Amino acid sequence: MSTNIKEVVKEKYGQAAMRVVSGEGSACCGSSPSSCCSGSDPITSGLYDQLQKDELPEAAVLASLGCGNPTALAELKPGEVVLDLGSGGGIDVLLSAKRVSPGGKAYGLDMTDEMLALARDNQRKAGVQNVEFLKGEIENIPLPDNSVDVIISNCVINLSADKDRVLREAFRVLKPGGRFAVSDVVTRGEIPEQIRESMLLWVGCVAGALEESEYRSKLAAAGFGNIGVEPTRIFRSEDALSFLVDKGIDIGKIGPLVDGKFMSAFVRAQKPSQQ
Repeated sequence: MSTNIKEVVKEKYGQAAMRVVSGEGSACCGSSPSSCCSGSDPITSGLYDQLQKDELPEAAVLASLGCGNPTALAELKPGEVVLDLGSGGGIDVLLSAKRVSPGGKAYGLDMTDEMLALARDNQRKAGVQNVEFLKGEIENIPLPDNSVDVIISNCVINLSADKDRVLREAFRVLKPGGRFAVSDVVTRGEIPEQIRESMLLWVGCVAGALEESEYRSKLAAAGFGNIGVEPTRIFRSEDALSFLVDKGIDIGKIGPLVDGKFMSAFVRAQKPSQQ
């Protein structure tokens, strides 16, 4: 992740964690109630059912900044080791830990001290033992080769400026036959350059999103097989109002150009069983 993007992401997600800790509500990462990560945001809202929410501390739910629910889509089994890239407040790690129990373990990796502190507090409140939160960057995963059964992530890989390295690292730490099962924002077709160039929109899960075919190509280049990209939400022009407001962008002009171009997707791939 380049220094500028990394610092912007760390600052914004650190602020998001502090909003939850201070009791200000959900970890909205924008500057207005309707910006990215608010309760009405089309990317982040309605991802977890009430049963899942009831399992966890309120702060874990409020700190969720994802674009999907990888724990509902990934096939996790008791005894497996799971790694969540960019684990934030820990919601997906804690849900995964329960699904791989007994005998399994869930790791959460995050570079933001405030989010790590929040996640560890949520772990304590939830009373979940088979969890470990690690500090680090998704481009340099602090785990050994061939040590993880499943990698999940929730709208984080698109924030990295070096996605090829992220995918190579994911491949490295997965065991042979291990699965890559992440939720991410993906694009279809050409995106206006004004969107791509806005630094704030990196934090809003938009500007750094890969085009669907490019995502597939990068996974293949990293060594993965059995690649699939399954749309879970496709965003229309009216949805753009939520994540483009207050960004200095002419929504009237840009909205029609992004209609149907952004989607939340479940991205699957597998490390070959034999190298």
